[in-house]
Amino acid sequence: MVGGGKMGQALVGGLLEAGWADPAELTIVEVLAEQRDRLTDELPGVNVVADPLTDPGVDTVLAVKPHYVVDVCGGLTAPGRVISIAAGITIATIEAALPAGTPVIRVMPNTPALVGAGVSGLAPGTNAADADLEWAVEVLGAVGETVVVTEAQLDAVTGMSGSGPAYIFLVAEAMTDAGVRYGLPRPIAAKLAVNTINGAGRLMTETGTDPVELRAAVTTPAGTTAAGLAALEDHGLRAAFSAAVGAATDRSIELGRG
Repeated sequence: MVGGGKMGQALVGGLLEAGWADPAELTIVEVLAEQRDRLTDELPGVNVVADPLTDPGVDTVLAVKPHYVVDVCGGLTAPGRVISIAAGITIATIEAALPAGTPVIRVMPNTPALVGAGVSGLAPGTNAADADLEWAVEVLGAVGETVVVTEAQLDAVTGMSGSGPAYIFLVAEAMTDAGVRYGLPRPIAAKLAVNTINGAGRLMTETGTDPVELRAAVTTPAGTTAAGLAALEDHGLRAAFSAAVGAATDRSIELGRG
């Protein structure tokens, strides 16, 4: 794991919790001494080092900032398979910076991976075989769900699920503010908003029921929910979410070109 930030640590922690590997089988490369000390304390038994490994055939996850990816790849002399979770850095760019023939899988995770509830889109590169993709699915599956897409679709994955948690956080903010406006103390309004969103998410994932059906089930004709939903439609909720996903997708495309 090159990069011991929040996402890198979350992936290592998820792999350990899932029993995917023993601590001694995993290595985190982290250039900051303070971070290395913290990781050593929080992930006992995991190897924490300052420099990228040069041993041949070592499978590697790139969990560094996008502008460091090419330099890091240049320091990997004979890697095994490589996963990149760096936003906007194309497979072609990564492959060109690595030794010829290196299997590359580009991934867009999201921040709920920090609590094992993420969802990641994975796109295989030119040299990635089915076994390489299966390995990447196992790695990202340790911190949530996965979907396999083409690289061209990763921009939409970024705009929808990569950026999506921020949209939901904003919904929680808006619901909290609305609760306060209509007479609830802010701590109570915040608790109601957060747990309503969490519960609705669990209901969708654990029952597997289509969101349309779930919405209909709680919408009594001429009732309070119907009135609230009508107001959301009148104020352009669907259009607003579509615009948000579209804007984030377009920005992801721009970053990739840059």
